Order: sequence, then structure tokens, then C-alpha cells
Amino acid sequence: MNKKEKVVVIIGPTAVGKTALSIHLAKKFQGEIISGDSMQIYKGMDIGTAKVTEEEKEGISHHLLDLKDPTEAFSVAEYQQVVREKITEIASRGHLPIIVGGTGLYIQSVIYDYQFSDAPCDDTYRQQLENLCQEKGKLFLYQQLQKIDPLSAEKIHPNNVRRVIRALEIYHSTGKAMSDSQQKEDPPLLYDVAIVGLTMERDQLYERINKRVDQMMEQGLLNEVETLWGRGIRDTQAVQAIGYKELYAYLAQETTIQEAIDRLKQNSRRYAKRQLTWFRNKMDVEWFDLTLENEKTKKIHEISDFIAGKLHLK
Repeated sequence: MNKKEKVVVIIGPTAVGKTALSIHLAKKFQGEIISGDSMQIYKGMDIGTAKVTEEEKEGISHHLLDLKDPTEAFSVAEYQQVVREKITEIASRGHLPIIVGGTGLYIQSVIYDYQFSDAPCDDTYRQQLENLCQEKGKLFLYQQLQKIDPLSAEKIHPNNVRRVIRALEIYHSTGKAMSDSQQKEDPPLLYDVAIVGLTMERDQLYERINKRVDQMMEQGLLNEVETLWGRGIRDTQAVQAIGYKELYAYLAQETTIQEAIDRLKQNSRRYAKRQLTWFRNKMDVEWFDLTLENEKTKKIHEISDFIAGKLHLK
């Protein structure tokens, strides 16, 4: 049997400090970083996704950034395939793959033996569903999913029409629910993994999130969104992301700019809360609290020691 490849995973809510830590660890352990964020794969969406800048990279190789145009869809199954190939490629160079991000399902799909339905796409049926959505609304479509696959319906938001349609399409093509195609028991880990979770006292995290949104606006987030808007990009997977949909509402003259910014902050805080809940329920994580600024150096040493011990690194 082949020896499992070693992988470090750094997860945690938005704005907790994952990027800075990942650079430090990559330098220490000869690592290369793979983005674990479902929106950083889009070109031209840099500020709103808090994409690492060239300066912040400090010469460390980064992967899974700027792969797709914002008009294109991107699935978890596609991410799983690309990242597993990257892990092998990085390990073959004698380097340590470090997955960093906040999109839990994407990361989980890579490191666990997580099966996705390979049901073929049915363009005709999909078109019928899209027409139905236009005529009767998102909720009608979602209710159809609730009838045939309540488990998937629980996990998919009614507004996420693309995923609702895919789940209906899988049932139509295979006669099986999408939830049946994802393994029922806990899938095994495919790699020798050290999963580091970063957390922080809630008020401090929320303050950091609010400050980050203000910084994004100063850095030109509105211009970035206006560029996408100006290209005529509407209702795509990419612009449903937090940071984009709120400013789209402003550009559509549905809110004021201040309302859009306030909503962006609120949605980011709620997302951070959901991220933490997800990680705590779904993964075997070693948590490190970064609340105290004066203990940060000590925490980084603790994290390094944990990774070195878990993966038997020098």
C-alpha cells in the first residue's frame, strides 16, 4: 500500500488570520499553499474574496487562484479533482501541501474519500427546470426537491437555484437522491492530515470583520464590482458571493451604498458563525485561539509543534 501524502489544512472563519499563518508555516515547512476558498478561483474578484496579494505571498507558491472567469460555474467535484492532483504534484517536489480557506465542504471533499454523483448532465431537463423556475419561482423548484430528496433540501438554500436544479437533475438521471450518492458513513481520510482550526473571541472577530469590510471599500471593492456589473455579468455563481451580491443590490438601485456596506458586514459576520459551526461538526480539528495579540508568537509555535508532531516533520 502506498504511503499517504502529508497535508496541512488551515481552516477558520473569515478575517481570523489564516493567510498570515499559512505563509509562516509554508516558509517553515517548505510548503506550497492551495486556496480552500470557493470564490478565489475567479479572476477579477480579488478584493472581495480577500485574495492574497503578490506582496503578501512573500515568494511562496499559491495554487487554485484565478482559474475561472466569473461567468463560469465551478463545482465541488471539480475542485476535489483539481486539488487532489495539486497535492500529488506538490508532494512530488518534496514540498508540503497546505490547504488554506473557509469553504468547509470543498476542503472536506478533498481530504476525505467523499463520493459525488457522476450523473450526467441533461441539458433538456435542466432547461425545463430553468423555465419552471422563471414561471413559478425558486420556492416552487425547492419544494419539488423537498419531496424527492429532503436530506439534500436541508443542506441547500432555496435561493441556490443552481444546486437545487443539479439535485433534481441527478434524481431525474439516476432515480437516486443526491444525498444517496454521498456516503452515509464517515468517509475515511485519504491523506496524513494535520487540521489546524483558528478561532477568536466573537466580539473581536466581528470587529475584525467590520474593519476588513471598511478596508475592502478603501481598496476599491466598489470599482471591482462595477467592472463585473459593466461586463453584464448577472445571476452567476460568482456574483452570489458575499461582498458582491450586496454591492450588486446597490448598483441595481435597490439599496443605498451605506445599506449595502452594512449588509455586507452583517452577512460576513453571519457567515463566520456558520463556518465555525460547520467545522466543529464535520472535521477533526485541533483548535487554536488567536484572541490575545501578545500571545500570537506563542500560538504560532504551538501550531508549528502540533503540525510537526502530527505529521512527523523535522
